[in-house]
Amino acid sequence: MKRWIGVALLTLATLTNAQTTPAKKELVAKLLQLQQPGIENVARGLVEQVAGRMMQDAGRVLQTQVPPEKREAIGKNIEASVRKYIDESTPLLRERAVKLAPSVIGAALEEKFTEDELKQLIAWNESPVNKKYQQALPEIQSGFLQKLVAEGRPVIEPKVQALEQSIRSALSSGVAASPVSKPASAAKPAAKPASK
Repeated sequence: MKRWIGVALLTLATLTNAQTTPAKKELVAKLLQLQQPGIENVARGLVEQVAGRMMQDAGRVLQTQVPPEKREAIGKNIEASVRKYIDESTPLLRERAVKLAPSVIGAALEEKFTEDELKQLIAWNESPVNKKYQQALPEIQSGFLQKLVAEGRPVIEPKVQALEQSIRSALSSGVAASPVSKPASAAKPAAKPASK
């Protein structure tokens, strides 16, 4: 009997924590409002990540397949297209992220945190210490990233070079097999000199 009472109390406690009250919904909404800049940054980051990958791919093609005299003009055209993509896509994805946040992030917060914990999170987000931390974070991360690149380069660079060589080899074997890419002199075997 005591065991059943314990299970019932545990179940009741779980339901109470998972229960969404108007006060809890209000706390979640406030927390989401405080986190909105971060949510918007995630959206902007996704847009810029796609643009960055496209720029890298385009840069490789420019360097390897575009005649040198045309690279600058084509590069500027690509940069303008990428900037337009970022300028048009960022607000769209940012708007979607802000709309989506309550149903995804908000629902998770309601499920995983009690009202008291939400109050603590809000207090932390509004605290001067957190604001100072958020302001210092980009500089701290930048310093860390620079140090990581400097210290990681010696161990990663050989692997990058090996990967580049492997990709070049794979591409050159595909290009060499293509009849279009063969130079005209290689198309016909050289004539043998006449023997006397």
